[in-house]
Amino acid sequence: MTNSNPASNGERWVSVHGEPYHPAPYRPARMSADESLATAARLRHRMDERRTVRMFSADPVPEQVVLDAIAVASTAPSGAHQQPWTFVLVTDPEVRGRIREAAEREEQISYAGRLGEEWLAALRPLGTDEVKPHLTEAPYLIVVFQQRFTPLADGGVRKHYYVDESVGIAVGMLLTALHLSGLAALTHTPSPMKFLGEVLNRPRNEKAFAVIPVGYPAEDCVVPDLVRKSLDQVLVRV
Repeated sequence: MTNSNPASNGERWVSVHGEPYHPAPYRPARMSADESLATAARLRHRMDERRTVRMFSADPVPEQVVLDAIAVASTAPSGAHQQPWTFVLVTDPEVRGRIREAAEREEQISYAGRLGEEWLAALRPLGTDEVKPHLTEAPYLIVVFQQRFTPLADGGVRKHYYVDESVGIAVGMLLTALHLSGLAALTHTPSPMKFLGEVLNRPRNEKAFAVIPVGYPAEDCVVPDLVRKSLDQVLVRV
């Protein structure tokens, strides 16, 4: 059945009847209260050590560690279980150089005034600028794309739901998995990001979401001296 409301880009949305609901048993082993408390405390401590890193070592990283982290990210919940994400793992030096060149070109425009003074003032405590060496120095780049829809053989498209939320959750799980595996990462979002789809030759249904350099921190790595909000500052009890 074709939806009478055309998509904003001229695509023809197609509505389909999904498969019937087939529930399956779910009986995970339950931790004891003591084990659960200990696990939660360890995880809280480990994740409090996580920092965004912009200075990476060139030391090699076992690829399977990165692949396993991506596999963890792909277990994220998603709207209607459509799993609307693509993770492009980039190691080719020439491609990484093209990504850095294009990203720095956009960042130069942004830092020269496109961001506006208020945004630039918010960034100053982080020490960022338009130079992005992490794009070529980290052993891996993971470029995350949103799948906005699924192209159909008849030329129509099947809409995806809650794409931003779904991909955001998956990226959060990816960062967690990388950190717990002993790696450092950075969520880089150059704006606009259309060049990523062009450089990586991605299909028309995908939109770039983030570039994530991955590796070990450099021996001389420094990070901004920041303090996170306390639990009392972010928690509201009702």
